[in-house]
Amino acid sequence: MGVVEEAHNVKVLGRGEQVIVLAHGFGTDQSVWKHLVPHLIDEYKVVLYDNMGAGTTNPDYFDFDRYSTLQGFAHDLLAILEELHVTSCVFLGHSLSAVVGAIASVLRPHLFSKLIFISASPRYLNDVDYYGGFEQEDLNQLFEAIESNYKAWCSGFAPLAVGGDMDSVAVQEFSRTLFNMRPDIALSLAQTIFQSDVRDLLCHVTVPCHIIQSMKDLAVPVVVSEYLHQNLGGDSIVEVMSSDGHLPQLSSPDVVIPVLLRHIRHNIVA
Repeated sequence: MGVVEEAHNVKVLGRGEQVIVLAHGFGTDQSVWKHLVPHLIDEYKVVLYDNMGAGTTNPDYFDFDRYSTLQGFAHDLLAILEELHVTSCVFLGHSLSAVVGAIASVLRPHLFSKLIFISASPRYLNDVDYYGGFEQEDLNQLFEAIESNYKAWCSGFAPLAVGGDMDSVAVQEFSRTLFNMRPDIALSLAQTIFQSDVRDLLCHVTVPCHIIQSMKDLAVPVVVSEYLHQNLGGDSIVEVMSSDGHLPQLSSPDVVIPVLLRHIRHNIVA
């Protein structure tokens, strides 16, 4: 196993020829895909990895400067693909990683046959003629809560982000992976993600994009998926699911897995 693979806990599963890369969002790790992976391994070669900063990675490897922008994560993704000698893949990215995949596809478009986004946002802050869902004061309060008492913040944020029953297995699972992060790294990542703005990049994304979104998502209003659809540089399609929450692949697998499989297997029809 190469240096990059080891640092990111890369796993390669399945017997298929076509490669699909599964990339998780903030506060989770590759275990967030546990309901999807069994449906893929007979048809695809599945690549799983952990973003730097996840609780499953070595915190000593977290470079605060490198990960002060989303480009740092995009370069990690490209390094993983290079080390695995991947020449083409379907990329499925959740939240943070959806945007990371978009950035990577602009840098190396030939490596990606399609991008599939779940709960993706190019900007969380509201702006003139743009609704991201948050005002700066909302984000300041979020950062202060993370900094002042991380464990208490995790306990409150997890059920809000996941949606549904506070005692559900999905809430417990997200609470676990969120709390596994080192608090200073979690704060730095939250600031990087929530203050990011990649709207100007979207027109340069020419790889076909499948945009999948929950009907109700604390972090990403439904109008954001339409904004992505209207502003991406290549073909795109939007599907809004009946699911609730920012991590529907974890909380509503019965709804989400068939949708994901359809978008993985079928291309956009012009």
